[in-house]
Amino acid sequence: MALQLYGFWRSLAAYRVRAALKLKGLPFVEHSVNLLAGEQHDPAYLKINPQGAVPALVVDGLSRPLFQSMAILDYLDHAHPTPALMPADPVDRSRVLALAHLCASDGHPLVVPRVRNYLQNTLQLDEATRNTWLQHFTMQALLAYERALSLDPRPGAYSHGDQVTVADLCLASQVVGAKLFGCTDFSGTPQVMSIFNALMKLDALQSSLPQNQPGAPK
Repeated sequence: MALQLYGFWRSLAAYRVRAALKLKGLPFVEHSVNLLAGEQHDPAYLKINPQGAVPALVVDGLSRPLFQSMAILDYLDHAHPTPALMPADPVDRSRVLALAHLCASDGHPLVVPRVRNYLQNTLQLDEATRNTWLQHFTMQALLAYERALSLDPRPGAYSHGDQVTVADLCLASQVVGAKLFGCTDFSGTPQVMSIFNALMKLDALQSSLPQNQPGAPK
């Protein structure tokens, strides 16, 4: 039975999981949860993901769906270890996780729909001010990633050599988000953009892009 992914075309977290599933060659069926229409708060969906967010992954044989993109990626790498998305060496693993969390834990949570809705509906911030917020915190994560790469460089096309890792999936989603939020100046992140451009040559990453999903605006 194919894996059941609950996502949304625009979700950066769902993008990470979608790309990982394709990298590992795992068949899946994606069900759209329209975040813009509030479908994530539907009681039926909350039984799948109690957080009321995407992604969630239903795996045949497991008693509960999986949620939180980083937890799903960890599960996939243990359950389907080839190709590996995490290095075996503990020090290398720590480096990859640190890079990944610069995006997934520090940058991305500040721009998710519930934050954007709070800025708009509760704080009553105008669109220009909201966009300034989104662009600022998105780019701060990428600038930190760039500094981390400079302080601990590793030869290869990607963040940790020539093997795609969880860090690359998180980096790709962060750059994609930056572009979605209107960021245009990436001159301060040349290594980040070099890695991103290399990742975009991979079908798993390219075909998983938000704009390439059903339901995305033409």
